[in-house]
Amino acid sequence: MRLEGTIEKWRVGAKHLRSETYAMYLAYRDPRVPWHAKAFAAMVVGYAFSPIDLIPDFIPIIGYLDDLVLVPAGIALALRMIPPEVMEEARSRSKEAMTAGRPTNRFAAIVVVFIWLLLAAIGIAIAARLFGAS
Repeated sequence: MRLEGTIEKWRVGAKHLRSETYAMYLAYRDPRVPWHAKAFAAMVVGYAFSPIDLIPDFIPIIGYLDDLVLVPAGIALALRMIPPEVMEEARSRSKEAMTAGRPTNRFAAIVVVFIWLLLAAIGIAIAARLFGAS
């Protein structure tokens, strides 16, 4: 019985986190938000909604660390930068939008794939230099 309660708490927390992230997406597009808050919020939202993680989930422990630590920490910091009245409006619009379906950010997915490809290319270049391939 205790495990069921814990699982339910996690499910509710995850749903709230998704809703809050989408509200931040709506807020960072508002002209009343300072440019530095827009830039940071855009990065957090893009990463949170990206279907691809920078650290893949199949890597034990570290794979989920980004979802459990980086995203909530980024949201908390971005919320401090966004004016409260803008966030309240965005939260009410988010609740309506979240009932329609889960938003994703394809651009963020492309950026993450590009980063992985870039890291792979750098790794191959370093390996080629180390092992004397020319």
